[in-house]
Amino acid sequence: MSGCSMEWLLCPICKGKTRIKLRWDTVLEHFPLYCPKCKGETLVDVKQFNTKVIKEPDAQTQRR
Repeated sequence: MSGCSMEWLLCPICKGKTRIKLRWDTVLEHFPLYCPKCKGETLVDVKQFNTKVIKEPDAQTQRR
């Protein structure tokens, strides 16, 4: 598969380049993406260069 396209995975918060490089057939599910530029961590799904941010519900205190 010579000549397959590759792209850097960009941070969904600051749009900076991360340390992750993707191929067109890369699939990531519930991947904790760390950005060295903004120092943030985001949970993402990636399929065919399409990045979707996963929103996690905030932790709730338990009531008794």
